[in-house]
Amino acid sequence: MDIVYGIMLDNGSGYNARCDSSLGLHVGDFCVIRKDFYLDYGQIVKQFDAPPPESTPAAPVEDDQRESGGTVFSAKKNEIYSIQRKATVVDQGKAHENQMRAKTALRITGQYVERLGLPMKLINAHYSYDGKLITVQFSAEGRVDFRELVKLLSQEFNTHIELRQIGVRDETAILGGIANCGRPLCCCQFLKDFASINVKMAKEQDLSLTPSTISGICGRLKCCLKYEHEGYLELEKTMPRRGELCECKDGRGRVIDRNLLTQKVTIQLDDSTHTVVCSASEVSVVYLDKYKVRGGAGQGDPARQEQSGAGDAKQQPAEGNAPQQRPARQGAPDGQNRPHGQPRKQGDRPQRPAGEQRPQNRQQQNSQNRPPRPPRQDGGNREGNREGGNREGGKPGNRPPRRPQQS
Repeated sequence: MDIVYGIMLDNGSGYNARCDSSLGLHVGDFCVIRKDFYLDYGQIVKQFDAPPPESTPAAPVEDDQRESGGTVFSAKKNEIYSIQRKATVVDQGKAHENQMRAKTALRITGQYVERLGLPMKLINAHYSYDGKLITVQFSAEGRVDFRELVKLLSQEFNTHIELRQIGVRDETAILGGIANCGRPLCCCQFLKDFASINVKMAKEQDLSLTPSTISGICGRLKCCLKYEHEGYLELEKTMPRRGELCECKDGRGRVIDRNLLTQKVTIQLDDSTHTVVCSASEVSVVYLDKYKVRGGAGQGDPARQEQSGAGDAKQQPAEGNAPQQRPARQGAPDGQNRPHGQPRKQGDRPQRPAGEQRPQNRQQQNSQNRPPRPPRQDGGNREGNREGGNREGGKPGNRPPRRPQQS
């Protein structure tokens, strides 16, 4: 039965390899691995219970590029290789010799980088077990054209050269260091997969958003913000938020600070400027009446009853606060001289005589009430006068001047 192991190289990179259980390998043993066209040497750091699925060749990406003999090709991520044998004393001696040769290759590569003026930072170099491949890892802000560098290194070492660009997080995981908490970096100890991190996670954990607080040694957001995020969300469920009105044994006040890990809140009392620190279990959130959900009428909700009483008061004002009534209109027909505010009775409106039609609009109503127009002195034939060209009967164009407007 085949067993899959996780292999770690001396340059910090790793991959998966499988072998038969008859070899009797355990975590911590060194072994020789068969890869594409060469042999490699590494240490077993993990044993998988179930074999992970083999992956297909990934698309070319910037952070994982290799170049061998001037040809760029994409790496195969999580590809499972085969373990040849368990390392012997001779294999370990040769591996130490390759480590010394890798330091020399890194120094020579740095000289060529300075000569070509390439914006890249060299991290380390790795010699394969049989010496057929040299892997150089570097970091840079953007893409780097290192084709000329590969040609020079191939002529210098007379072997295949692989240049691999990695990110700042991978660089920090390889170099190592001490975090702000005083412990070794998580990426060096147990954290191998870097997940996406955003500032929202820091806000939900009540952390200060200053870059020096939420950023790690690599200059990116701390990795602990991700794998501790779910725990902080569970602790936040039983804690009041900042600014909420709460009651404690010392009185009522608002929450100005809280500590999710210790489950304690700091409350500033309303009646004084003093602040008290209480446990979350000793504090109860106070919801004002205006934020409560109003129930139906007759359900015993005082806010609802208060509102309905206020509405009745508006509909039926008190006698002392009753508005003054307007006097009756003068000259109105009978039935319309009613005080302002009183409804019209059914018999107040005068009845229209039988056979009389209601005017369609106000213009028709005005025309009915307007007295008849007297006849025109010129015979009333306006059209005839227009045909003659002059209202006074003269020739066309001899119209009298217009009367000036009086100011």
